[in-house]
Amino acid sequence: MRVCVVHGFVPTRPSIDPVSIDMPLTRSATYAHAFFDALGGSERLALSLIQATARHSPPADYIALRTGSQTLGYLSPDHADALAGALSQCELQNQTLLWNAQDLAPAVRSAQLQAALVRLRDMGRLTGWRDEAFCFWLGTESSPDPQQAAYLQVERAGFRFLGMMSHAVHINGFMPDGSMWCGQRSANKATDPGMWDNLTAGGLAAGETWDRCARRELWEEAGFCMQAPQDLLAMGRIRISRVTPLGWHDEMLHIYNLSLPAGFVPRNQDGEVQAFECLAPAEVITRISAQQFTADAALAIAQGVLFPNAP
Repeated sequence: MRVCVVHGFVPTRPSIDPVSIDMPLTRSATYAHAFFDALGGSERLALSLIQATARHSPPADYIALRTGSQTLGYLSPDHADALAGALSQCELQNQTLLWNAQDLAPAVRSAQLQAALVRLRDMGRLTGWRDEAFCFWLGTESSPDPQQAAYLQVERAGFRFLGMMSHAVHINGFMPDGSMWCGQRSANKATDPGMWDNLTAGGLAAGETWDRCARRELWEEAGFCMQAPQDLLAMGRIRISRVTPLGWHDEMLHIYNLSLPAGFVPRNQDGEVQAFECLAPAEVITRISAQQFTADAALAIAQGVLFPNAP
């Protein structure tokens, strides 16, 4: 993907009336504005560059997984060879892995691919199994209705292996002075152990609504009981894609800002966060610049702070 950067551009303060994507608007973007107002021009530019460079193209040797004319994902050559050996009705043709499943019902399609992933797990080729399904919807930039039937659904650990696009909710939690609560991922996490996240984030599980996902993640990771969806301010969605040790990571991040009550202190409930810190805006940017934040969290912060200047 070609990225155009306007040199010398410094984002101005975002409007207080962003467009709601998935949830109703709520009372206050002002805590996020306090964060934004504390940043210098170079810090704002750094965040805008994170937005501008979030998406990468798959490496030239990666192989597209297709059913009919539909591209499902991108696999490394090693992953493509493994999948071809585990998935019936699948063969490699002209640097494309063709899976003859386009005419199958979603449940049958899902069962075939899930069985292949189980084989790969049992062979030691697929790690990080979670016994949790993610959905894959056709369409590159859509915001799916989680209650509508997906093209297929399989174990979430398979998504990076297969290079399929998943969906996740990220929530930025701001205090009245503009500081931000951030969580450090457990050292035992399968991905990005010990790195810093925003307040809470999590993948959209199969059959889960945006509201339920947000509520679950806020409680499990931060001990925050959300009273109503209106407590969240939708800040849009932005796609991120890049190579990771587990395969091609392609995810649509659905970003929300949350204005936290004075005196709030997060408390992790599920063991996935080993520490929390309430960071001043400058410290957040310093740690992002030092690559101490996950790429997804850094992008979620940029989107939440700079919206509607997002691409």
